[in-house]
Amino acid sequence: MDTDWSTAEIVQVVDFYNAVEQAFEKGINKAALLDKYQVFKKIVPSKMQEKQLDKQFNTVSGYSIYQAIQAARATTGTQVHIKEGQ
Repeated sequence: MDTDWSTAEIVQVVDFYNAVEQAFEKGINKAALLDKYQVFKKIVPSKMQEKQLDKQFNTVSGYSIYQAIQAARATTGTQVHIKEGQ
């Protein structure tokens, strides 16, 4: 997390992190995940910073932002549920 973010931005980033966790744990609506990702990208426009945050998030949670977004973009269905080894 960036110390320069406002409280609202922190809440939005945490909401996105929760959506990524949900994609791995029980599944999430594809459109909802991608919408939350777009909000996240407005707060974190830099690809380098996004990769750094993904690495930090993965270290703490075991979940990958990159994998979740790739799965959402690849699925033809309305739900994203990433199973182990995917």
